[in-house]
Amino acid sequence: MIRADRVCKSFGALKVLEGISLEVPRGQVLCLIGPSGSGKSTFLRCINHLEQVDAGRLYVDGELVGYRERKGRLYELHPREAARQRRDIGMVFQHFNLFPHRTVLGNVAEAPTQVKKQSKDQARQRARELLERVGLAEKANAYPAQLSGGQQQRVAIARALAMDPKLMLFDEPTSALDPELVGEVLAVMRELAESGMTMVVVTHEMGFAREVADTLVFMDQGVVVESGPPAELLTAPRHDRTKAFLSRLL
Repeated sequence: MIRADRVCKSFGALKVLEGISLEVPRGQVLCLIGPSGSGKSTFLRCINHLEQVDAGRLYVDGELVGYRERKGRLYELHPREAARQRRDIGMVFQHFNLFPHRTVLGNVAEAPTQVKKQSKDQARQRARELLERVGLAEKANAYPAQLSGGQQQRVAIARALAMDPKLMLFDEPTSALDPELVGEVLAVMRELAESGMTMVVVTHEMGFAREVADTLVFMDQGVVVESGPPAELLTAPRHDRTKAFLSRLL
């Protein structure tokens, strides 16, 4: 589903990604771990072209992301074409970014009606089904300010799923939550993984990564230091940088 080939990204003189290469097979879950500033979130944003890459190639479902290639040169897509690609990639951020003036149901139904031109009735029916799936059917008519952080994040997940994405990206989805609310969001993500959704998750939740990920990738200073099955990487890391990072968490 995802193939990254020597992806590089800088912000001015700061090199954030230095040649990231990895693959995510369809239906699998990849978790990215590493210290703050290691490039994890930037890489995630490059996957759906919220950030432009400076070098390398990123493919989602066999399609080059954000660019058209002619004779070895890349030409950035028109914003409308980039938006079409992004429509198939769901993303959940640290902060929920819900529309405060719309109900929970309105938040989930908004994109299908505006972007996919679904009828209002069809979009609302689908939104109700998704709210049931994330355990919030009874909150359909509430507004975001009336919800806990965990509930808002579950609404954000339902909103992303409303577009029927083939890939879901999660950028530290529990980092802004109180500890007692983390479990309810991870439970929804666990159910998503079990249903066969392809997922890339930036996380510090090692228990979740161990249980759900097919592959765990440790990044530091813009490079992939090592990767492998979670049980193997978490219990017997090969690199000193990985050992030092995990010793502070486990």
